[in-house]
Amino acid sequence: MTMGSTPNRVRFAFAVLTAIATLGLVCLGGLVTSKGVGMSVPDWPTSFGYNMFALPIAQWFNGGVFDEHTHRLWASSVGLLVVFLARWLGGFESRKPLALIGGLEVLGGLALLSVGPDWRGAGHFLAGIGGVVLLAALVWVRNPAAEGILPRLGWAAFWLVQAQGLLGGLRVVLDKAIVGNVTLGMIFGMVHGCLGQIFFVLLGTIAVFCGAAWGRLEGGSLPRIAPLKPWLWAGGLLVVVQLLLGAAMRHQHAGLAISDFPLAYGELWPATDVDSVRRYNQLRADESIVTTFQIQLQMIHRMGAVLTFLVILTAWVKSWLLLGWGSRLVGGTTGWACLVCAQFTLGMFTVWTNKAADVATAHVAGGALLLLTGTLLILVAQKLTVSARAAAPVSPVGVFARPAVY
Repeated sequence: MTMGSTPNRVRFAFAVLTAIATLGLVCLGGLVTSKGVGMSVPDWPTSFGYNMFALPIAQWFNGGVFDEHTHRLWASSVGLLVVFLARWLGGFESRKPLALIGGLEVLGGLALLSVGPDWRGAGHFLAGIGGVVLLAALVWVRNPAAEGILPRLGWAAFWLVQAQGLLGGLRVVLDKAIVGNVTLGMIFGMVHGCLGQIFFVLLGTIAVFCGAAWGRLEGGSLPRIAPLKPWLWAGGLLVVVQLLLGAAMRHQHAGLAISDFPLAYGELWPATDVDSVRRYNQLRADESIVTTFQIQLQMIHRMGAVLTFLVILTAWVKSWLLLGWGSRLVGGTTGWACLVCAQFTLGMFTVWTNKAADVATAHVAGGALLLLTGTLLILVAQKLTVSARAAAPVSPVGVFARPAVY
């Protein structure tokens, strides 16, 4: 064991803890959206006028307050973890920029508090974040910066967690503001949900990069890896598209625009003319009204699910045929294939259970894990490709031959 191994192991454990906490936050966000309780606490960053950390327990159990308020407190905890992770990855020298940023945020928050009541919420938010950043800057540990790209990824997470907090707050504050035919609250909610998935992937990637296994990853055969990479990219991009479609459906509360599966209103592809949509709404058991757009959106999501399922299974089969069972990539694609099977099943049960909150939340978590796994597989394939190229023997003919002139 080297002198530096123990601190690196602790850093890895802290990065894993932060990634797991972020996954929990994604699940809580999905639960809030699935239950439709995002506005149970109507103000921000306060909660019913209280500091969010001082809300009386008695008020936690009114309607959906418990879910929404827990989501806010969990988000604050994740923000704290991410700021200290960025400090750890950036090393001792990161104290200076953190102190500057934190000081500016505190001053900006205090300035907004003095402007007037309309800016009080933003002032409290900015001053609170600045205080956490200053606290991280005060940690007087002379640790070196992490290796490679990790410090930059830490700064990316640092800024992204603040953007996520702001988007979550704007979703509440601007809930009723209308632009065109949609509310700003819905738009900010969709962006907040999608960015949350990206944020989780970033934290998961940081955790993997902090692990010793990533540093030891090398070897591979370039002719065997290259044919697999397009399938990994295709599967990853399809997962992104599916997450975007799913977010659009959730925030329009259109997850049950079609209430049967595998058929859709008894057809392979439902008619969406005016008379048919009117008939669908008359037959619906609840009082919600669905539109042509919502029906078509869900059908596209269903077709995308089938395509994603087939592409990821193809990637798994090709990895097995190209690399054999002993390859790290085969192990990863096997996990990816299991995840997409589970995700497809959860999608079916979301419809069959009338969008039960726990099933819908598991579906959101499955999407996040699918995206993280696909991203890591692409990164592993890229690293193995670079390693294979570096290890490839140089032909003597190639060394002594005159370079071609183009």
